[in-house]
Amino acid sequence: MAKSHETEHPVKAFGLAATDSSGHLSPFQFSRRATGDEDVQFKVLYCGICHSDLHYLKNEWGISQYPLVPGHEIVGVVTEVGKKVEKVKVGDKVGVGCMVGSCRSCESCKDDLENYCPKIIPTYSAPYSDGTVTYGGYSDIMIADEHFIVRIPENMPLDSAAPLLCAGITTYSPMRYFGLDKPGMHIGVVGLGGLGHVAVKFAKAFGAKVTVISTSPNKKEEALSNLGADSFLISKNDDEMQGAMGTMDGIVDTVSAYHPLMPLIGLLKAHGKLIMLGAPDKPLDLPIFPLLAGRKMISGSGIGGMKETQEMIDFAAKHHIKADIELISADYVNSALERLAKADVKYRFVIDVANTLKQA
Repeated sequence: MAKSHETEHPVKAFGLAATDSSGHLSPFQFSRRATGDEDVQFKVLYCGICHSDLHYLKNEWGISQYPLVPGHEIVGVVTEVGKKVEKVKVGDKVGVGCMVGSCRSCESCKDDLENYCPKIIPTYSAPYSDGTVTYGGYSDIMIADEHFIVRIPENMPLDSAAPLLCAGITTYSPMRYFGLDKPGMHIGVVGLGGLGHVAVKFAKAFGAKVTVISTSPNKKEEALSNLGADSFLISKNDDEMQGAMGTMDGIVDTVSAYHPLMPLIGLLKAHGKLIMLGAPDKPLDLPIFPLLAGRKMISGSGIGGMKETQEMIDFAAKHHIKADIELISADYVNSALERLAKADVKYRFVIDVANTLKQA
């Protein structure tokens, strides 16, 4: 007979879980494994709410396993380490992002690209190597192999650092890989949400000229005055878009809804690169002729490996980059998810887990 979620492991844990595709979160008693020789256990202080949490909660990608404890932007303080752990010690500030395991032996893993390992283990709603299901950071404690632990620099506020473990690395990695990190480049950022606002910050830190491309005119002041973008384009304004044709070295597209690509391709210079970071639930139309006309590229990118994630956090600390957040209590999470579905957040909800996630 299968063990219950509360008894399958020795370490008692408490969190918020959905039991079906309604996505509604309720209090959930479960358990985590004992801290192994190479494991790090930490008290969760904060956890960001990512748009992909919504997709998982509602099983929109068809891969969710219930009960489901979301959360892959997790930060806290180390409470226990295994005897072989060398990376961190008790009391250190740490984080866990979108993955907690990989095969560690394939070509991708050997190249420090665990995020592209065919046997990657996501932080929640996936089978772990012991056969049990992973649970995320909407919970009081976390245990992970030290390889998948990120050290958080002392000068970083933990609440606003949490979203960098997903939104941060998702935008930093492609800009670095595709060479869009050079001073003087002109970079476009499509969408000014959880990913888009940190993309602007990283691009500016790289020394680029940044143009935000949005359907919302009311975001112009925010983009220019608060985030430091150099210009703003309303994608529905044909005159504005026409005036910027052929001016950009690269564009990072963070939008997760269906949208036309043709106007964005037109903004690129010859040899320009359009990098897709959002995950729309419907296929996008891909026009080929404008790619041929300028030897332009459309590509995709997903998070980053552990080495690069640490590099990103250290870079963010050096340049004082942090996510703009709305800190919420655990009892507000369902309302926050409803608001997130309507893009009603500036720019990332973060749960104050340590102070507000309480057992009845």
